[in-house]
Amino acid sequence: MLSETVDRRIGVIRASGHLSAQGADLLRGTARALREGGHRRVVLDLAGVQAADDDGLAVLRRLRTRFAEDGGELVLQHTRQLSADPV
Repeated sequence: MLSETVDRRIGVIRASGHLSAQGADLLRGTARALREGGHRRVVLDLAGVQAADDDGLAVLRRLRTRFAEDGGELVLQHTRQLSADPV
C-alpha cells in the first residue's frame, strides 16, 4: 500500500510504502493535478518507498515522459534504492 503527502504550495509529493501500478496511479493523479494547478516542475520524493514493482516504476517513467512532452518536468528523487535500472 502506498500513501502520499502533498505540499501544493511548492509542488512536492512525498510517497511512502510499496509502489505498485495502483499506487503509481495515485501519484500520477496527484502529479497531474499539481501540473494543471500551474506547477511546471513537480518533485516526487520516493525516499519513503520501501519497495516497488516493475509496473509501478513503468507508470512513473511514462508520466515523466508525458510531463516533458507537455513542457513540464517531473523530478523523481531517491529512486536508486528501488531498482537496478534508472527510473
